[in-house]
Amino acid sequence: MADKKKKKFDLGLFSRIVGLASPYRFLFLSTIILAVILAPVSMLRPYLVSVMVDDYILLEDMPGLYKIAVVFVVVIVVTSVLRYFMIYYSSLLGQYVVRNLRIDVFRHILSLRLRFFDQTPIGRVTTRTINDIETINTVFTQGIITMVADLLGIFAVIGIMFATSWPLTLLVLGTLPLLMIATYIFKEKVKLAFEKVRTQLSNMNAFLQERITGMNIIQIFNAEQQEMDKFKKINGKYTQANLDAITYYAIFFPTVEFIKYLALAFLVYLGARYVISDSVSLGALLAFPWYIDLLFRPVRMLADKFNTLQMGMVAADRVFDVLDKREQISDNGYIEVSRIKGDIEFRNVNFAYDGENQVIYDVSFKLGAGKTLAIVGSTGSGKSTLINLLTRFYDIDNGNIIIDGKEIKTYKLHQLRARMAIVLQDVFLFYGSVFENITLNDPEISMETVLEASKAIGAHDYIQKLVDGYNYMVMERGANLSVGQRQLISFVRALVFDPDILILDEATSSIDTETEEVIQYAIEKLIQKRTSIIIAHRLSTIRHADAILVMDHGEVVEHGHHDELVLLDEGRYRELYIMQFGAEVTA
Repeated sequence: MADKKKKKFDLGLFSRIVGLASPYRFLFLSTIILAVILAPVSMLRPYLVSVMVDDYILLEDMPGLYKIAVVFVVVIVVTSVLRYFMIYYSSLLGQYVVRNLRIDVFRHILSLRLRFFDQTPIGRVTTRTINDIETINTVFTQGIITMVADLLGIFAVIGIMFATSWPLTLLVLGTLPLLMIATYIFKEKVKLAFEKVRTQLSNMNAFLQERITGMNIIQIFNAEQQEMDKFKKINGKYTQANLDAITYYAIFFPTVEFIKYLALAFLVYLGARYVISDSVSLGALLAFPWYIDLLFRPVRMLADKFNTLQMGMVAADRVFDVLDKREQISDNGYIEVSRIKGDIEFRNVNFAYDGENQVIYDVSFKLGAGKTLAIVGSTGSGKSTLINLLTRFYDIDNGNIIIDGKEIKTYKLHQLRARMAIVLQDVFLFYGSVFENITLNDPEISMETVLEASKAIGAHDYIQKLVDGYNYMVMERGANLSVGQRQLISFVRALVFDPDILILDEATSSIDTETEEVIQYAIEKLIQKRTSIIIAHRLSTIRHADAILVMDHGEVVEHGHHDELVLLDEGRYRELYIMQFGAEVTA
């Protein structure tokens, strides 16, 4: 039953696709009008040939022949001009629609909560934004408008054929059922073949993206041959799917040609007899092979274009599925702030990423403005989750998060996040200059601001050593920078936005001792001005924090100062401290 529904032409989906062209109604209607005009104009050429033969050549009327020849040339020119503008306008319309749709999709993706990206492969989102949207372009360039033109052309040529000679028309139409059967079989077979092609292409893209991203793992474990074998299998399936489609084309087009020449053979044999018996004029007989071509060509192409239309609709359905996702963090806040003091309070906060398996249990704590809180605990204890909740990457299931005495959801989301900055352990840098990675192309951040922040943290000398300094081009994900350099850039990036709440999530765990000393100095200097939350494995970096929160399996098990916690018998913090520094425990 599901398959039957899937094969049905979805009129609602089709209407939504056509609705994408609504901002360009004039262009869309102009292209349709051109298609309507082009259909009968194209049919004039064989008709004029018929008139030339019957009314001028056979009657040896040379002056009249010259005149009708001029008319014939004018019709050819007009037909060519009309076809040019129809192709150009339909392509222009498709590009405009695709451009706007890409912007809408990317804007929507930017607004989605992180849970969507946790559950959706990156390759799939990329395919929706690029490949599938480009396929929608074919709905306008090779689908709707050209199909309208072809259908109008079919009706026009049949009409003029009957007007020219109904006996010859019936003779030609006698072979049309064979063409329709061949076209239907081809349409169904090619549709299935193209679906396999798209599936195998998607599999190949996903495989390549994952392997290229993890190339270091493949090479360090000498897994090149195994991955090559896997790729050969995937590539073989993709090639076979394309070969299947090519096979159907290789069978269909010769079949159509055979049917067309069969019709032509009947036409020549019986048409000649009609001419001899004066039932049909010689001009009509000469024009009919042209009519046959004008009839068979669009019928042959309609099957291919209908498949193109269906593939475009499948792609559009996938794109609309992304656009219809309502997975944004609710932004119903009404409080607008230019600055915040930074008083933070968690009250009985509970949270589960999937709505079922709880990862945060009844967490409560307070952090005063300008104070520093360190959060420690083993991997999976919920440290980073608390940060995700504070920044509203996820919303809590129950409880309250209070900032400056107001519920966090009462703040406008954009302004709330604008007052926070975060430095992660796994630094993400984009392809572009160091300056662009620091400012994220924010036009309000000047080079002077960047230099000031960079010098304050001690990163300026490191960046100046790079070729071109702040204009040094960073490769994708910062591949041409060391871990320490990436961390320094991310730290400057956080500082130039002058946050009221500074969050450091394992910011010093992956850098060398020399770089750590630079960053540690900057941390101690800068956290005095703002509320700071530091997540760290290295307890030496947080012993001077105003308070330490110890997490274990999503719960707060200890809360206090280093000097207090380290002396607690059988305390979790004491246990972590001993693991890092041995048996020595000092206040």
